[in-house]
Amino acid sequence: MDTDNALLAFAALAQPTRLEAFRLMVKAEPAGLAAGELARTLSVPQNTLSTHLAILARAGLVLSERRSRSIVYRANLGTLSEVTLFLLKDCCGGAPSICEPLIAELSMPCDCPETSHG
Repeated sequence: MDTDNALLAFAALAQPTRLEAFRLMVKAEPAGLAAGELARTLSVPQNTLSTHLAILARAGLVLSERRSRSIVYRANLGTLSEVTLFLLKDCCGGAPSICEPLIAELSMPCDCPETSHG
């Protein structure tokens, strides 16, 4: 990821509603969330949410898919990975042992409730 794309992603996430929407979509992977459900959960009007989702999509952070009469939004985990690696690529000036606690934290299983996917 280059600096311009990283800045675009950071700018998209630098707003409370967009950050919370993105975090909700990450939690909802791989199923995603319908736009209406996101709007209700975040207590924002659908037209306002639509603007926020468009900004996240332009930054490559979300993907959308029409399912019947709904548009379902999903976090683009590939871009999330690229942004995270952009931040950590030169971690600790060549002393990776300094980053080991962070890597260990990221490697821990999530405490998310089990969901059935099917």
